[in-house]
Amino acid sequence: QGSTNVVYQAHHVSRSKRGQVVGTRGGFRGCTVWLTGLSGAGKTTIGFALEEYLVSHGIPCYSLDGDNVRHGLNKNLGFSAGDREENIRRIAEVARLFADAGLVCITSFISPFAKDRQNARKIHEAAGLPFFEIFVDAPLNICESRDVKGLYKKARAGEIKGFTGIDSEYEKPESPELVLKTNVASVSECIQQVVELLQTQNIVPPGSIKDVLELFVPENKLNSVRAEAEMLPSVEITKLDLQWVQVLSEGWATPLTGFMREAEYLQVIHFGTLLNDGVVNLSIPIVLPISTEDKERLEGCEALALSYAGRRVAVLKSPEYFEHRKEERCARIWGTTCTKHPHIKMVMESGDWLVGGDLLVLEKIKWNDGLDEYRLTPLGLKQKFTEMNADAVFAFQLRNPVHNGHALLMQDTRRQLLERGYKNPVLLLHPLGGWTKDDDVPLEWRMKQHAAVLEEQVLDPKSTIVAIFPSPMLYAGPTEVQWHCRARMIAGANFYIVGRDPAGMPHPETKKDLYEPTQGGKVLSMAPGLTSVEIIPFRVAAYNKLKRAMDFYDPKRHDDFDFISGTRMRKLAREGENPPDGFMAPKAWKVLTEYYQSLEKKN
Repeated sequence: QGSTNVVYQAHHVSRSKRGQVVGTRGGFRGCTVWLTGLSGAGKTTIGFALEEYLVSHGIPCYSLDGDNVRHGLNKNLGFSAGDREENIRRIAEVARLFADAGLVCITSFISPFAKDRQNARKIHEAAGLPFFEIFVDAPLNICESRDVKGLYKKARAGEIKGFTGIDSEYEKPESPELVLKTNVASVSECIQQVVELLQTQNIVPPGSIKDVLELFVPENKLNSVRAEAEMLPSVEITKLDLQWVQVLSEGWATPLTGFMREAEYLQVIHFGTLLNDGVVNLSIPIVLPISTEDKERLEGCEALALSYAGRRVAVLKSPEYFEHRKEERCARIWGTTCTKHPHIKMVMESGDWLVGGDLLVLEKIKWNDGLDEYRLTPLGLKQKFTEMNADAVFAFQLRNPVHNGHALLMQDTRRQLLERGYKNPVLLLHPLGGWTKDDDVPLEWRMKQHAAVLEEQVLDPKSTIVAIFPSPMLYAGPTEVQWHCRARMIAGANFYIVGRDPAGMPHPETKKDLYEPTQGGKVLSMAPGLTSVEIIPFRVAAYNKLKRAMDFYDPKRHDDFDFISGTRMRKLAREGENPPDGFMAPKAWKVLTEYYQSLEKKN
């Protein structure tokens, strides 16, 4: 019995108005992406991967999956011809509502009959909403070989009647908007094809998909730009500046096209974001200070060359000069202007002007310290994750040696991801490789220590990538931790482990924590523009004296735990003594004692 005496009521909120507030990118993008194909063709995999991809680019969407919907909305329907038709009709109506709300609705249903799919299209067309039929095309023998749910086996044995592809027909779409051949294309290649379709239909804005913006001069223009650089007036930059050139050129600060101009600088120091295309989290200024003398000499030039150690490394186009208000910069970024803070000291001693502009970098920055092979760019890392078939990447940023407490966090994160259904989560162990303060362990020693941790299998070498993050350290606490996280997001990490007091240090004068130790994690979980990364909060680990191993701290058993501070660790290493068993892998500890004892000899 159909409903009678019902009148459709019009909404007061228009689609264009809804489009302004749904998601971080203005504009109405409501539509339905209808994935159809045999069981095992890859509809659910593609549906959920597409949902993850779009949400990470600030485009709100929702994926409706056949099995999930039969748990709730359609749990009163079976698999008779009439019930199948009603199943698809309901889905089409629900998808229309999602699309009308301004979301990209992705549906993953076998939907074997052409007339049901045609009806779904008509429901959308009548409402003036775009509908994209996508045939997820894999041959029956491939689908049957995948048989994730064991349904084909049951159908062949006669345990399931009317199973699509076995004893019930699948009517292939005659003119779908797209065909995805999942037996030959990878999931990411399929997603790219769908995204390109959505771009042509103005559902996905063109600029939103440039994941990594490298600033290297293209190969075919290298000779002419290099010749131009030799003729241009130049400015000599510091090692710190060159580290930022590396960060910018490799795309870690995407979408920046060079050192910040004044508008970008103001957005970052006041809002912690760039506002040029939706909300892009960028919490720290990436700027090039120059002296008044250089500014006066270079003003009026359309371009200038950046030189390091007498060698031209980049060209800065259309330079823009603005005052370097150092005290204000420090107060806003660090929350203090104490000149004993090692990075603030460098800011205060730098030039009185900032110059922004578009950067053309002549070649990849190399340091020739034996570690360049570990300095993988964001695109290089993404390639590596693809080669490793990673379906999740969790990143751990560090500037200290790894002890078993850190390892416990990473092992626990991997366990959680496997429990959530990921098959091959990969760890990005990502030590910071730019400038650090004098009393931090130098990069070469940290890399030796990390290698020893992997050698001892404390972390699984088969599912871990060790690479170097080229950024300098700021020691700016919760402000800086957003930068650390968003840079890993650019490189393809979808999970980020945040520790206690991230990017913090003691106040140089009072010696108390400069930042409240738990607030880095809290800020990160609320930070705008970090849509494609999920924050894994830090759990406090300490040495469990009974287990003789690092363990998650339980306040009820406080006396069982020993908190081994960095100071105590350094003292033990200097004196050549061993920490308690299970605190750090023995070979990794040996590297540390060698480092601290080499310091003693120097002193």
